[in-house]
Parts: sequence; C-alpha cells; structure tokens
Amino acid sequence: MKAYSDTVCSLGEGPLWHPTRQQMFWFDIHGSALHTMEDGVSRAFQFDENVSAAGWIDDTHLLVASESRLFRFNVETGAQEDVIGLEADNPDTRSNDGRGDPWGGFWIGTMSKQDPGPVGTIYRYFKGELTPLFAGLTIPNAICFAPDRSYANFCDTADNLMKRVRLNEDGWPIGTPEVWLDLSSEPFGADGAVIDADGNLWNAQWNGWRVACYAPDGTLLRDIAVPGAHSSCPAFGGADLTTLFCTTAGGRVSDADRERSPDNGKLFYLDNVAKGQAEPRIQL
Repeated sequence: MKAYSDTVCSLGEGPLWHPTRQQMFWFDIHGSALHTMEDGVSRAFQFDENVSAAGWIDDTHLLVASESRLFRFNVETGAQEDVIGLEADNPDTRSNDGRGDPWGGFWIGTMSKQDPGPVGTIYRYFKGELTPLFAGLTIPNAICFAPDRSYANFCDTADNLMKRVRLNEDGWPIGTPEVWLDLSSEPFGADGAVIDADGNLWNAQWNGWRVACYAPDGTLLRDIAVPGAHSSCPAFGGADLTTLFCTTAGGRVSDADRERSPDNGKLFYLDNVAKGQAEPRIQL
C-alpha cells in the first residue's frame, strides 16, 4: 500500500469515500480533526472535541459522530448543526467506529476515553431517534453490513470476537448476536472492518500491520500489508470502488515500529483490490 496523504494522525479512523463527491474523508480522533484531499491538496477541519466517524447525507453534508453528539456538517463551509446528543451527559466516553446502514440509518459505538472497561454501547440513529442496540462493550469496532442486508457485523476489540446479528426488513437486529469469527488467540486487535460486494469482510488489525480478508464462512482468503503498525479501519473507494484504503495510528507506536516504517499514522491505499459497496446515504 502507498500513502494517500502526508497527513499523520495520532489515531486515524473512520475513512469514508463520498460516492457523489468522489472524495475521501477520514478522522484523527485524538487530534479532533476531519481530513480530506481536494484536487491533490490536503484540507483539515478542526473541532473542539473528538470526532471519529461519519456517513454522507447529500453532496455537501456529512453526519459526523463526536464524543457528545451527532451533527450535520457542511464540508464546503464548515457549518455545523446539531442532530442529536450522544452520551452528552457522560464526559468520560467518546464515539469510536461507525457506519451508515442500507436503510439510511447510522450505527455508532461509544467507549471510555481513559480507562478500559465495558462501558461502551452501539447505537442506531434512525428516523430522528438514537436507540441503544448492544451494551457492555469495551472497544466497539467493525460495524459493517452484508450486501443483501441480511445481517450486520461488529466486534469488541477487547475480546477479538467478531459477531454477526440478523436484521429485519427495517434494519433492526433480530435475536442475540453470535460469534462468527474467533480471533481471540491472535496477537493483534480486530479493529474496523468493511464488507465488499461479494460479502467478504476486510478487517484492519491493530498491531498487525495488515488488512485481512475473510470469506462469509470465516475462512481467511488473503491479507494485505499496511505500512503502519496500528491499522485501524478500511474502506473501499475510487471511481469503481476497487481501491482499498486503510487508516493507521501514529500515536502509541514503539521505536521498533518507527524503524520498520516512517509512515505510521498515514492513510494508505492500494488499487484494484476488490469491488466494494458504495456507502449508503443517511436519511435524517
């Protein structure tokens, strides 16, 4: 993979390919910033609290998740408009991994900002309401959806158990999530994930230097090396959605990691990897 931008993030996350703008956006959670490239030039938007993930609303607006709210954000003017609070009464938590769902909703996970512990929750924003779905998570990650809308995946990086839950016709979970892929014995942390058009799941693996691709039955199909120790979240983009992107973290890397790669914290990409799904439009 090659660096997409020279921007170095302390904790890169939430890469989003905007399908109508044909533009990549990504976050630095610890840097409280949204990054993008416009005509080959880096552009950054700075916020007064952590931001981590987004979905697209229309050609100029994103729904952005911060540590205290979901808000409508104009990527041309920088204007913000609150949509709904997100654990706004709890200063100890922040948002983490999130993704739009095929019904126009938005799933977002929360976690502790300081002390690791099972205080996180995955929510769904849908038709003006924010509903808790799964609680008791430490580091919610890997939120992604099957091409046929039959299920959603997510994991808790603390236990490395990739889970799958069936969805009804309106995108709500049915029954109890089941472990689909047990990575608990692996030396890396299962981080963000995305599902491609064939139903294969691509998982960024923290401290693993890679993005790994798993078939719908959990079989490891291939892995792609990432020039960053802490690969954090993948996304598909490009005009034909065959370019794989992956964020990484530049903070908390060891001296050995820095010797191995000078590019920890950058966003990377590789062309002609697989066919991704276009990210669905968020309906406010």
